[in-house]
Amino acid sequence: MWTLAGKQVVVTGATSGIGLETAAVIAAQGADVAIVGRDAGRLEAAAATIAARTGRAPATYRADFASLASVEALGASLMRDLPALHVLINNAGAVFAARTRTADGHEATFAVNHLAAFLLTERVRPLLEAGAPARVITVASGRHFKGAIDFDDLGMERGYQVLRAYARSKLANVLFASELARRSADTGVTSVSVHPGRVATNIWSGAPRWARPLIRYWLSRTFIPVEQGAAPIVALAGRPDLPAVNGGYFDRFEAVPASPAARDAALAARLWDESARLTAV
Repeated sequence: MWTLAGKQVVVTGATSGIGLETAAVIAAQGADVAIVGRDAGRLEAAAATIAARTGRAPATYRADFASLASVEALGASLMRDLPALHVLINNAGAVFAARTRTADGHEATFAVNHLAAFLLTERVRPLLEAGAPARVITVASGRHFKGAIDFDDLGMERGYQVLRAYARSKLANVLFASELARRSADTGVTSVSVHPGRVATNIWSGAPRWARPLIRYWLSRTFIPVEQGAAPIVALAGRPDLPAVNGGYFDRFEAVPASPAARDAALAARLWDESARLTAV
């Protein structure tokens, strides 16, 4: 029977919000957790928080998901340090008020939210296969229903808009999860995506300055706390029958149909190929 006790789990974007809460709850269930974050000080603080709550100190890995080289280094470190990986939770995410280019030349929202998760997952797939049955849980959003992939303008040079960029990156998350499931069907690695709910986290700190008071007002009245947002991710990580819904999209605890675009197999395959090209996988 599947249980998280004794499993090796990696959680990205784990220094705050639902990533930190997810890592802490999973550690409390007896898993060996490794957390990933961009800032060394926040990583240390998150590790201390988890250790105080659970009595289990997580391993820490520093990586900047806006840098493909940093993600490559993270993958190499995990390959060096871990004999196997049972659960990878792709949670790291960001939004940018204005169009921003990474050092690699990619639009930053797409790079952080999708390309980094794609690259990391590909680099640690040998560990996941060694840990099979294993699972990859990619944190998406219901906002993906508003997303569209324009391969002629992935950099959003023609009319950047923060919510459109975010929706596109979340659609990419769902497409990636389903295509990974298809490509890993015979390896014992299950892949799903999940909308954890509208969670009150600091991801929207990158929103335009004029919009932040509105977002704070919205957060205080309509968004759920991080404990509730982490709960569906934790449930999927420990769900014994997850292989039966391989490739599925979850709206919190329930498997539901994703958007029509997210269910387009040809689009998913094309996005995979383009992502492999952009990340030199």
